[in-house]
Amino acid sequence: MEVFKTIKSLQQSLSDNGQNSTLGLVPTMGALHEGHLSIVRRAKEENNQVIVSIFVNPTQFDKKEDLVNYPNTLEADLEALESIGCDYVFTPSIEEVYQGDTKSESFDFEGLDKVMEGQFRTGHFDGVATIVKKLFLITKPDKAYFGEKDYQQLLIIKKMVGLESIPIEIVAVGIYREHDGLAMSSRNTRLSQAQRLAAPEIYQTLLKSKKLFENGDLTKVKSFVKNEFIQNKELDLEYFEVAEIESLKSANEFTPNTKYRAFIAVFADKVRLIDNIALN
Repeated sequence: MEVFKTIKSLQQSLSDNGQNSTLGLVPTMGALHEGHLSIVRRAKEENNQVIVSIFVNPTQFDKKEDLVNYPNTLEADLEALESIGCDYVFTPSIEEVYQGDTKSESFDFEGLDKVMEGQFRTGHFDGVATIVKKLFLITKPDKAYFGEKDYQQLLIIKKMVGLESIPIEIVAVGIYREHDGLAMSSRNTRLSQAQRLAAPEIYQTLLKSKKLFENGDLTKVKSFVKNEFIQNKELDLEYFEVAEIESLKSANEFTPNTKYRAFIAVFADKVRLIDNIALN
């Protein structure tokens, strides 16, 4: 496994690969867990070479304390990636990536960025799209892999690739869960013991909402979810939304032949957890 800090050295090494060699990219911000590694394994299955980027992107944080508090576990991350046969790792500095101009581009996501996460995290998706675009142009992969836990982000990336006419296939990888159903996240390590015991309720509530959705009464589904968290002492509901899977348009009633997902964001004190589930 080769580790690169500069764009020039990385591109030089990538250019040595044969024309028929395919490259898969897995962008990350480090603090890697089994969820990340499952995505890297998927990329390994589908490509001759795999590159993982580890870069904590400042332009996607709307709160400075979240950026400051983001965990740095680079040594452990590199060990984990080497153990599963990753080929390249790109760990650039902010200066290397942004060249002294640390700000986001502006994109027209046609409303995808205005709902759910976009309502609560100003400028977040412009920051995400900016760094992902830069990584795509630096590494020029054939495929790029993203987890469905950040489903809205996944749609934003697909939209950006279309807007910028970047010839990359975006591959969605299913949510990797703990044994009790909690969606795996680097934030889970920040939960207290009581919060960690309560956190699986998020996924259990999604499963129950999926069951209720079969009756087609969205008002009942939303009311049920709200009441579940009123009774929970450790978790506070930020939002629960049922939306169409492509447009993320909020659903107020069930329309036949339309596919929906349920999305949820919950606070355990200051730790913010998100999850989602396909409803039909």
